[in-house]
Amino acid sequence: MPIPIYVKIMLWTTYLISLYFAIFWFLVMVDGEYNAKRRKLKKFPYVSIVVPAYNEEKNIITTLNSLIKLRYQKNRLEIIVVNDGSTDNTRNLVEKFIAKNNSFDTKLINKKNEGKGAALNNGLAVSKGEYFVCLDADSIVTNDALQKILPCFSDDDIAVALPLLKVDKPKNMWQRMQWLEYLVNMFYRKLMGKLNCIHVAPGPFSVYRKSVLEKVGGFDVNNLTEDLEITLRLQSKNYRIVQLLDAEVFTLAPKSFKELYKQRSRWYKGSLINAFKYKGMTFNKKYGDFGFIQMPTIFIQGLIAVILVSSLAYYGLKPYVKTAYHSILINFDFFTLIKTFKFDFNLLDLNYTAILVAVVMLAISILVLTISHSETKERVAKHGTLSLIFYLFFYFLVIGFIWLGIVIDFAFGKRHKW
Repeated sequence: MPIPIYVKIMLWTTYLISLYFAIFWFLVMVDGEYNAKRRKLKKFPYVSIVVPAYNEEKNIITTLNSLIKLRYQKNRLEIIVVNDGSTDNTRNLVEKFIAKNNSFDTKLINKKNEGKGAALNNGLAVSKGEYFVCLDADSIVTNDALQKILPCFSDDDIAVALPLLKVDKPKNMWQRMQWLEYLVNMFYRKLMGKLNCIHVAPGPFSVYRKSVLEKVGGFDVNNLTEDLEITLRLQSKNYRIVQLLDAEVFTLAPKSFKELYKQRSRWYKGSLINAFKYKGMTFNKKYGDFGFIQMPTIFIQGLIAVILVSSLAYYGLKPYVKTAYHSILINFDFFTLIKTFKFDFNLLDLNYTAILVAVVMLAISILVLTISHSETKERVAKHGTLSLIFYLFFYFLVIGFIWLGIVIDFAFGKRHKW
């Protein structure tokens, strides 16, 4: 049965758009240096670090211990833990930590559960720093991270500076694939920063200029992805966000498909909801490359993932479904099926254009993977060759499947729950 023309158009549109963006960012990558000259920290501005926590008894102390090891003047640093209505032992553990480390300016705010955005705003309201840092309670920072990030605020229009985010101690295949994904994403975000196209400031140790954060009204308390929303809001005000590749922060990653699905479902739903909220930025020349490159990408990335995964599943499973159907027709008389089997393969039947697109995409992916490891000072095969293979040939199917689930949720009006 021939492929309907509208399906061919849809598939080829998807191929070409994917290839366009891959080549676009490849050209950005080869066009000059991505590491600007770094200035040294000459003074120590007052910094407030806010740690929102909800039922984080397993991780909170490790996170706080990393903060008190920061190589920064103690009298120029405050740590604010916002206990967002935890029902576990988070509050007691933080209180004991503060009592034990009383030489540090550490505060604990206990409040009813209202979500991360509200917790960050509570911390923002009492913070005294010139710079406001948010740190998820499942993340740890390296002791020189703050000293490397603060010199990035060289111009008044720079609102946020982002660290290099890595997966902490990946133990299984799921986490190893995410470890690779994070390094690639950080490198792409560095490239995006060249064109002022960064669209999200993640929770682990994003450093904000506090005056700018207060000027735009703080964090959205009713948002699935408050970090993405505040970044789009800052972009809508034409502020700049910069990405570093040497100030390291480590975070825990989902260790199973179920955990990954839950996390990414929230992330991707939030990205779509916020993209529609700020849809006026799309193809708006006022926002430069961000309006013409990044905003369309947010809208179409899920659609591309769903189309590619669906078509791959359909054409990959179709021969097996056909074989199963024929087996039913002959009442599973496999001997007859084997006798009448004819090897029917012709090289001319292959879609060489699609194969060429796939080869180009794979080549660019391998190149970016290699360079991203080099720029982040990591070995490509640090966590094994098998994880590389799974990441290159399997992980995109997982992400596509998650996007497919999101489309189904939106179609049936299912609301996301934290």
